[in-house]
Amino acid sequence: MERTFTSVDLSLLAITAGVLPLISFIGILFFSKKGKGTIPAVAAIALSFVFAIIVFFQVWNKQQVHEQLHWFTIGSWTFEAGVWLNNLSVLMLLLVSGIALLVHIYSIQYMKGDEYLHRYWAYLGLFCFSMMSLVIADSLLLVYMFWELVGVSSYLLIGFWFTREAAVQANKKAFLMNRIGDIGFLIGIMILLSQYHTLDLRLLFSDNGLISRSMVENGLWKTDFSEMPVVWLSITGIALFLGAAAKSAQFPLQTWLPDAMEGPTAVSSLIHAATMVAAGVFLIARIYPVFDPFVLDIIAVIGGFTAFLAATTALVQNDIKKILAFSTISQLGFMMLAMGIGAYGAGIFHLSTHAFFKCLLFLAAGAVIHEMHHLKEKQELDFDPQDIRNMGGLRKYMPITFITMLLASLALMGIPLTSGYLSKDAILIQSFEWAEPRGFIWKLVPYFALLTSWLTVFYISRLMFKVFFGEFRLHSLTRAASLHEAPSAMRIPMIILAVCCLFPLFSGSPLLFENAWIIKGLPVLETMERVNAYHTIIPALVNLVGLILIFSAWKMYAVRPQRLEKKGFLFGFLKNQWYFNQIYQAVFIAPVVSLSGMVYRFDKMIIDGIVNLGGKIGIALSVTADWLDRYIVDGLVNLTGSISKTIGNFTRHFQTGRVQHYLLTMMLLLMAFFVFNYFLS
Repeated sequence: MERTFTSVDLSLLAITAGVLPLISFIGILFFSKKGKGTIPAVAAIALSFVFAIIVFFQVWNKQQVHEQLHWFTIGSWTFEAGVWLNNLSVLMLLLVSGIALLVHIYSIQYMKGDEYLHRYWAYLGLFCFSMMSLVIADSLLLVYMFWELVGVSSYLLIGFWFTREAAVQANKKAFLMNRIGDIGFLIGIMILLSQYHTLDLRLLFSDNGLISRSMVENGLWKTDFSEMPVVWLSITGIALFLGAAAKSAQFPLQTWLPDAMEGPTAVSSLIHAATMVAAGVFLIARIYPVFDPFVLDIIAVIGGFTAFLAATTALVQNDIKKILAFSTISQLGFMMLAMGIGAYGAGIFHLSTHAFFKCLLFLAAGAVIHEMHHLKEKQELDFDPQDIRNMGGLRKYMPITFITMLLASLALMGIPLTSGYLSKDAILIQSFEWAEPRGFIWKLVPYFALLTSWLTVFYISRLMFKVFFGEFRLHSLTRAASLHEAPSAMRIPMIILAVCCLFPLFSGSPLLFENAWIIKGLPVLETMERVNAYHTIIPALVNLVGLILIFSAWKMYAVRPQRLEKKGFLFGFLKNQWYFNQIYQAVFIAPVVSLSGMVYRFDKMIIDGIVNLGGKIGIALSVTADWLDRYIVDGLVNLTGSISKTIGNFTRHFQTGRVQHYLLTMMLLLMAFFVFNYFLS
């Protein structure tokens, strides 16, 4: 008999799922010995996953759960803290805990022997607690608190190897750029609070989680945002989107994510799959009703442009992790595009499928780097273990890694029978339907999205052919025979993720995204006129051109692997990420550093100069006053006393008390008088 869970039971299970990693964080950080902490960390996230499964099956398409307690009161404003579980939140809770569990298992071997292993497990626990708490929170204030905590924990993980200068600079860059977005997020929160006097998501938005714009008339929204002045509604939407754009590395705040690859590869996998960067897309979905059509158009355009920008940049990168990082930015752009055009379900669907194949891509890349690093140490060579130009032919030595990474790559490309085919085509098709009734300029959005999907096929094919095909490129320096498959603790999560990259996990139909259970469980936000031709033409066109691009990449990088890539302005432009880092350096960083230097010098030379001069003058005056007091004032006083003392001592000898002395003195004075008088006369 199936057990019935009450609303309170489910809330406690969800809270427990989030709190367990926090307990492991505290226990490992403060009570675990150096280099320990594996068992409590993995056990905590495993239990979280179990609780997340229970909550998911009890809530999905069955009931919503909203439990809260009084938190505090300021004046007439009352703030509650609680849990809001609907289809969106329980799906994210399941994704985060599931992906995190696989990353934890993978890390057992990947991080083995690290000097600061206990810190690694502790930071992972804090990260998972922050993200899982964020997705179930029922208040924008709570969301913001956990949002910031996600940023702090990612800062710690990106800079985990703090002895590397690049890692230190990368985590500072990520932290500062996300603070820019967080300012926007905070501004949006304050505007909503001032307008509606509450930050309770359930009160602000829906009763049943179906947040269609037409539902205001039916009373299904608690708040009709059309009551807010249009200008303020747009400002609020832009401010909140700024926070999401920073977390999800969208233009113009995308430059931090490639640098974040300085952290351990397992961390990169977790950040890119279902945690930090997914938080931005989740936020858009969670507060979707606040975005008016103007802001949604901005989100669509920025998402489409970011996807294209990152895909072009990935074409010429040679660091395997950076290629995948730009791929993540590009796919996040697809998700933002989906949100902007009203394809809410498709956006969350792609977030879900992307979580599995991107996690697998990073874990497989980590396995390759792991073996290349051991080869480097064993043979005492000097080469970059992350540079795909130093690889080649690895499918012979790492067949399981090759097969799993191939499945993940096919899902990223959107090849039929994979999950990526369903979710990516859902976005592409609906983007064309969205643009159909609009002017030509708006049709550029789906066209660029289509072009981006082809670029994705090419750059991931380039990576696969360079890493796994041809001959091992370091044969002249070493023997590749020492390369071998990754340990079982790393292989098992990869195999599980590879299975999840196929369509059966998400849909019974390999070709129709409409049949995906995630699509059916999420609201249809905008009614777009269905164009049947797009549902046939777009997938066929994408895959036909995709096959041509795969063949071209095979010819370029597998058949003729030694072929040098042409270099020129375009190559440099893409290699340098469209020069955004240089532009930001010149426009923002250099002027701020220069201004800081000027302020420092002004403070040092003028402010400190005046203060120090005043101090020196004071010291000089004190010395002068001391000298005057000591030698003039005290000198005169002491001289007068000395003279008086001398005269007193002199005259004292005349007062001896003896008559003969007085008679002698009188005689001498009389004689002197007569002598003196004689000479004068």
